[in-house]
Amino acid sequence: MSKLRFIDAAVITQAVADLCVDANICIGADMYAALKTAHGAELSQLAKSALQDLLQNADIAQKEKLALCQDTGMAVVFISIGDTVHVQGNIEDAVNEGVRQGYHKGYFRSSVVSDPIKRTNTQDNTPAVIYYDFLQGDTLKITVAPKGFGSENMSALKMLMPSDGIEGVEEFVVQTVKAAGANPCPPIVVGVGVGGTMEKAALLAKQALLRDIGTPHPNPFWAEFELRTLSRINALGIGAAGFGGKTTALGVHVLPYPTHIAGLPVAVNIGCHATRHKTKEI
Repeated sequence: MSKLRFIDAAVITQAVADLCVDANICIGADMYAALKTAHGAELSQLAKSALQDLLQNADIAQKEKLALCQDTGMAVVFISIGDTVHVQGNIEDAVNEGVRQGYHKGYFRSSVVSDPIKRTNTQDNTPAVIYYDFLQGDTLKITVAPKGFGSENMSALKMLMPSDGIEGVEEFVVQTVKAAGANPCPPIVVGVGVGGTMEKAALLAKQALLRDIGTPHPNPFWAEFELRTLSRINALGIGAAGFGGKTTALGVHVLPYPTHIAGLPVAVNIGCHATRHKTKEI
């Protein structure tokens, strides 16, 4: 029998707090590189200037330890936990305390309301939205992905018919981005979840945003779909900050999953030009 590994809940709290600060201040290396590539390839001077501003903003945020954006998002936390890991304490309380501490430490905006209709601010950006993935082994990995609602509000879900096929999926993705326009702060990353059930497709779309830009899907069929859809999206001409140009999206990332014979759920979760997420293994 494998030996249990004990982790104090306070360790999780500290890790989440650190990740909240890091994710909101430091743009990912893949995103920064993709923005630089887009800047170098851009022909429109207005769009090129917008991309330069985004790069400069990222540089200043990291140097001055300031938030990349005023919308520091709702904290979405993904936890992968091994079957021999035992957390000493309540893991959900530990995560929320980490969010509370991290957002306070970073002087980040409190954007969470306690009830979707009554709209009373919780004042500490809690509770987080937490997802768990259970694995074999003794690892505990935490990913914090602050999600701003300029992009979240532009996301969409549709229950397609199986007969709609891959063409229907592609069309829905492109039309969702077209309808979003400049609202999600392009250039964007487009997460696409295909299959499962209604809620599974939505979760897959959000998880797809965690993949590094420039990393294609391992299945050639879906990798081709990503490139084809990205080309159609960039042909829309929305461009950086909505000013036109060559780059509306930096990447399209798909996560497929088995589904029912009678369904074809598709979800699109849009990430802004920062698409923030940071990971730490404890």
